[in-house]
Amino acid sequence: MGTATSASHIEQIGEIAGLVWQTLNGREPLSLTKLVELVDAPRDTVMQAIGWLAREDKISIEKTSRGRIISLR
Repeated sequence: MGTATSASHIEQIGEIAGLVWQTLNGREPLSLTKLVELVDAPRDTVMQAIGWLAREDKISIEKTSRGRIISLR
């Protein structure tokens, strides 16, 4: 039972990663807060999707004094 839930959660993270990529594509870099707002998914899931994309070297994360800025590579 745990495996099915895990697989479906991983699929959801992958889907949200696709939405994050589409949201960033053709845009200026976005703050983490604005990205979560535009993707319109739970913050935790968006953070996991950002981690997924970062691991694949698809995005850049810049730390600023006001937070984090996310952009495509």
